[in-house]
Amino acid sequence: MVEAVSIDILSLLLVLTVAWVFGGIAERFGYPTMMGELFAGIAFGPPLLGLLQPSNLLSVLAELGVFLLMVYVGMEVDLRELFRLGPQSLLIAFGAFVIPFGLGYVAGVWLGVSTGAALFLGLAMAATSLATKSRILADLELLDTRIANVLLGGALASDVGVLVVFAGVDSYVSSGALDPLEIGVIVGKALGFFAITIFLGYRFLPMAWRHIERLRQQYGFVDKTTAFMFALLVSLLFAQLATLADLHMIIGGFVAGMFLRQADVEPSLYEHMHTVIYDLAMGFFAPVFFVTVGFDITFDVFFESFLILVVLVAVAFLGKIIGSWLFSLPTSLTSREGLVVGFGMNGRGTVEIIIASVALSAGVIDTQLFSILVFIAIFTTALVPITVTWGVDLLERADELVYIDGRESESG
Repeated sequence: MVEAVSIDILSLLLVLTVAWVFGGIAERFGYPTMMGELFAGIAFGPPLLGLLQPSNLLSVLAELGVFLLMVYVGMEVDLRELFRLGPQSLLIAFGAFVIPFGLGYVAGVWLGVSTGAALFLGLAMAATSLATKSRILADLELLDTRIANVLLGGALASDVGVLVVFAGVDSYVSSGALDPLEIGVIVGKALGFFAITIFLGYRFLPMAWRHIERLRQQYGFVDKTTAFMFALLVSLLFAQLATLADLHMIIGGFVAGMFLRQADVEPSLYEHMHTVIYDLAMGFFAPVFFVTVGFDITFDVFFESFLILVVLVAVAFLGKIIGSWLFSLPTSLTSREGLVVGFGMNGRGTVEIIIASVALSAGVIDTQLFSILVFIAIFTTALVPITVTWGVDLLERADELVYIDGRESESG
């Protein structure tokens, strides 16, 4: 037993090392760290060299990685900002969700997969990545432009929409039935979960934080670590509530993260809590998750299902662009701006990979379709910096790069 534990620890050491090295290389070339971590899992895991192998320890840490990652993603969502979003962002978010989701579902039907697998395929096509957008727009110095404003708002609304629909799809797949009564029970449980968490989020959490702050001021024994522990307990409570409602625990983590941000915590406490969750998620648990995702990749798809891979990549790539562009036409954006927003919405990144992993672990999709979905996430995310840069050049040449203070870019 001691020997088995030692081997697991060595495996963890190697996983974190390759994740750190290749994540840093990916960042150096302007891509999210998860791209490098995925590559490390593929290169050093079973798909290629086989130097890293799955283990129980890595599986547990990967599960925690998904959970903490979704808590962090939730903390990046400002509910107040979501409610303040203009109709432009909401309309584009709707188009960027509905068109790819519909095309993905139709593609699943074409492939002859189960209804559950087709729904997960549609969700994977509809997914986007707010974090990826923020990084790329910052790198290109576009955060003060109108397209960035609309793009980030659309990505925010789309992220929330995808995860809400994911809750319904996950419940449906778990029941495995089309019985109207069963569907009613599923919807009732999901609505009950959201009703309870909304009550806790808006009523209990602010009151609890105020009480913690009073204890801190009066007695001085409530420190930043205590505040972080409370946030972690809240996240685990929400995850348990999600599980009781037959939803995946990541839904609970995501909702908890959103409400932790809205709880009006004393700034220094919140900053510490946010930093620790970020460091735990992005610096330890999430890298384990993304490296182990690479373990399940199979390159057989390039030989046995190459046509399917090409078709699904095309559906994913064009679906996001067409959906965003079409639904931007009724807004004040120009046609070219709508096209560039579509380019930006195209990177799926973390959210699609999490959805694919959940579907694989639930037995809804096989490793072949899982590999295709991961490759789609890699391809679309890798293309975002290239296509957005090209699109911005197009806007500049047409004098259509509008800044939020009303300025317009000079031609050229």
